[in-house]
Amino acid sequence: MIPSPLRPPYRPSRRAVAGGAAALFATSIVRAAEPDLAGLSDMTMGAVPIGPNERRARLARAQALMRANGIGAVLVEPGSSLIYFTGVRWGRSERLTAAIIPVEGEPCIVTPFFEEPSVRQTLAVPAEVRVWQEDEDPLKVVAGFLRDRKLGERPVGIEESARFFAFDGLARALPGAKLVSANPVVRGCRMVKTPAEIALMQLATDVTVAAYRWTHPRVEAGMTGAQIGALMNAATKKLGGDPEFALALIGPAAALPHGSREVIRVADGQVVLMDCGCTVQGYQSDVSRTWVHGIATPEQRKVWDLVRAGQALAFRTAQVGVAAGAVDDAVRRFYEAAGYGPGYRLPGLSHRTGHGIGMDGHEPVNLVHGETTRLAPGMCFSDEPGLYLPGKFGVRLEDCFHMTAAGPAWFSTPPASLDRPV
Repeated sequence: MIPSPLRPPYRPSRRAVAGGAAALFATSIVRAAEPDLAGLSDMTMGAVPIGPNERRARLARAQALMRANGIGAVLVEPGSSLIYFTGVRWGRSERLTAAIIPVEGEPCIVTPFFEEPSVRQTLAVPAEVRVWQEDEDPLKVVAGFLRDRKLGERPVGIEESARFFAFDGLARALPGAKLVSANPVVRGCRMVKTPAEIALMQLATDVTVAAYRWTHPRVEAGMTGAQIGALMNAATKKLGGDPEFALALIGPAAALPHGSREVIRVADGQVVLMDCGCTVQGYQSDVSRTWVHGIATPEQRKVWDLVRAGQALAFRTAQVGVAAGAVDDAVRRFYEAAGYGPGYRLPGLSHRTGHGIGMDGHEPVNLVHGETTRLAPGMCFSDEPGLYLPGKFGVRLEDCFHMTAAGPAWFSTPPASLDRPV
């Protein structure tokens, strides 16, 4: 390991590990690293946000898919899909704010009267805004828009993350309406990324990889996962990304894909597994790296090499026209031949090989057994077929790729060996 600038007194005392003291110590670790952070600079200054032309194209694509699927309008609640189509950034509460995207014409935003000025601050497309008062039913306002546009007799698509009260309220406000899944429209748009989206995802990944390069040599014996994550987040922020997560799993905790509540400290011979990501202009990265602090055992090297081979196999298998589930199947067969599994059993690969990614860290569709969606240019996925040995350790290498007409292309280059993990 490269010598770290973090020397005592920045290592933890026994008292510092409990409860809030551990969080305070993580803060002190970052403060101690500030002279080094000063050497990092914002990588995102040239990021190009999603512009009006792109948003118009999204609405046009959605309306074409509505026509193809016989859908008259789509209801979208706050979240990434609302941002995707309208630019509106809003939180969910018991007070409905939603967009209705009609098969023809401009969308409509329905929101409480007193929230309209705030909602308009991020509205990025031409749209009608209809408001409701506190003593009114907002779904009746939605129904009124659909009737006015003569869409009440056509099926209305409900975006898959919408809450039941919106679905149920619209069914009551629009008797006889056929409410259907909006997946053919929303997924049909969002699963295929444009060059502008891929460029932002690439930039987010570049930030995460640069943060790993800064963090890795600063990991010392005695550190907890929270302290390592604090360093990673500090570097990510300094590099211009908005940190989303920085998971650092140590030793036997690395055998649990999303970690343990037990506080484990870095020690010689222990695996350190990190899973980190950030956003740039709303688009996400997701990168995992695994190494051994000190000298690796033959078993640790064997598992690391198998995971690297499994990741490469998934990448080779992910070709245009191949079913997404076939990628997972190929990796699982490879691991089973090496004595792991079968299927999702442990020791082995207990989760899917990968997930879709874009504005959300996890998006449809997944590289998972049984998924029949065929890979197409513009789709983006994580590639992370880890191996987990309960009570011992786990290894996960995760890099994302996007599909091109010629096949998959990496957002980040996987590490070549355990000795050069970052």
